[in-house]
Amino acid sequence: MHRRAPLLINTEAVELWPAALLRARSNLDARLLARAQWLLRRKQDGRYLAVVLDHGVHSLVARLPREPGVEAALALLEQARARPFAATLEDHWLPLAGLQQRLQQLGLDADAYAQDSGLPLEAEPCLLHFAGRDRFGRPLWLRRAAAQGWRRMRLHAARDGVALDAISGFRSHAYQLGIFECKRARGLSVAEILKVNAAPGFSEHHRGDALDIGTPGDAPAEETFEATEAFAWLQAHAGGHGFRLSYPRDNPHGIVYEPWHWCWAPAND
Repeated sequence: MHRRAPLLINTEAVELWPAALLRARSNLDARLLARAQWLLRRKQDGRYLAVVLDHGVHSLVARLPREPGVEAALALLEQARARPFAATLEDHWLPLAGLQQRLQQLGLDADAYAQDSGLPLEAEPCLLHFAGRDRFGRPLWLRRAAAQGWRRMRLHAARDGVALDAISGFRSHAYQLGIFECKRARGLSVAEILKVNAAPGFSEHHRGDALDIGTPGDAPAEETFEATEAFAWLQAHAGGHGFRLSYPRDNPHGIVYEPWHWCWAPAND
């Protein structure tokens, strides 16, 4: 019997993580995570909100019921106890409500940006599958088909003597907004950031089909990846595994050349 891969249940404000995959941030966290089934994590800043134990929910913050999205997340978790839960959520997507406000905070108009960049709005999936860990030891989340494709491709490369590792996979809208806020705090303009990062809501990472790929010994997400054996292997074989290079040189989206960014896009889709 095959063991079912862990799942990430994604809601608008809260993520439900398998507790065993998370790192403790305190002694209390360690004790609770050791006994917990799930952990509720705030998407905006990654704050641990509560753990789900056999006997109920243990809050890690004051006034847990007032946390936006917690009631909805716990209600969804109740449904997760039903056997067909994963199948019913597999192709469900979160609404895009609230994204416009986030873009306005950056001084961006969604319609104008979409027209100028040629990038579509990307909703977040309600369900993501564990695809191993990335280079930094973090859980890597992708949609099911992309996760399966990544495992097969990495194994094929290893058999050919080529080491591939993941730099990052799924990113929420909130995470992408955090990237922009950090870079603006360092003095970069929104226009400068948009040459490197898609606007929140427009990144392929949001839909759980894209991942940044590297190889041991090479800096993550740098153009130097182009000169590696791993990149040459990807050019020759990634298409056969359903992945394509999203941002080649002189791409029409205004994004810099990213030899590390590959997206699950099988030819029959």
